[in-house]
Amino acid sequence: MKFTKLQGSGNDFVLLEAGESLRDWSQLAIAMCDRHFGIGADGLLLVLPSKMADFKMRMIDPDGSEAETCGNGLRCLVKYVLEKGLIKKTTRKVTVETIAGVRKAEAEGKERGVANIKVSMGEPKFGTGDIPVVIEPGGELVDIKQLLGYPLTIANTNLLLNLVSMGNPHAVYFWQHPVSEFPLSRLGPKVENLPIFPNRVNFEVARVMSRREIEARVWERGAGETLACGSGACAIAVAAHLYGYIDNKVDIKLPGGVLGVEWDGAGEVFLSGPAEIVFNGEWPDENVETC
Repeated sequence: MKFTKLQGSGNDFVLLEAGESLRDWSQLAIAMCDRHFGIGADGLLLVLPSKMADFKMRMIDPDGSEAETCGNGLRCLVKYVLEKGLIKKTTRKVTVETIAGVRKAEAEGKERGVANIKVSMGEPKFGTGDIPVVIEPGGELVDIKQLLGYPLTIANTNLLLNLVSMGNPHAVYFWQHPVSEFPLSRLGPKVENLPIFPNRVNFEVARVMSRREIEARVWERGAGETLACGSGACAIAVAAHLYGYIDNKVDIKLPGGVLGVEWDGAGEVFLSGPAEIVFNGEWPDENVETC
């Protein structure tokens, strides 16, 4: 089974052209993403045919669960299909079907090759059902402000979580100190698995450096701490914009690199950044169970 390893700002993926294959993708993701006994990755990307877009993307996390969307995964997939010639060479625009909806992407910069990719990440949503989050049993909070700065105490640490859906759930915490000092490995799994999040949650800790720059770290649902997270960067920018901390464009500095996010307070959020093919390889097919 041929695969390609890609990375976007250090967020790395194993990509397969799945076609019409029927596999136990969850078990395959667990095996391939293992950093000691497999290839090592933050997720398994599947390129599939689509009836509503140029391609369909499935993203399977290292624990075998499936994510609704993935910003860096989208950029890596677009890099792959353009450079591998899976779409006509005259185009630099690609549409991709995800669980969260169809996303549009465009290669930026160089005329030859694909160095930087910009993707539309859809509109942020804030309803308790959109995230989803269960705050009041039997009730629904409709005031967006109640999902910004939601107070929680976890392991004797007070947090004000800002809840945003980018097609997948995010909880953003703004911290006034260097994010390197935040105990993410200790608190990340606790926030991810809070009972109020029925589908778990991605957790971001961020520090606003200026109106154009934010530094951040991310604990990804199903993967743990990663070097970057595209949808997480978008959630951070959205929450910061709603607080009035930033302007319409911001650079999110993550351990793996910088991602650019654009949002004017209404409509879609746009994510930009680099994507690279790391290497190609072949995975022993006998290690894969069919469904």
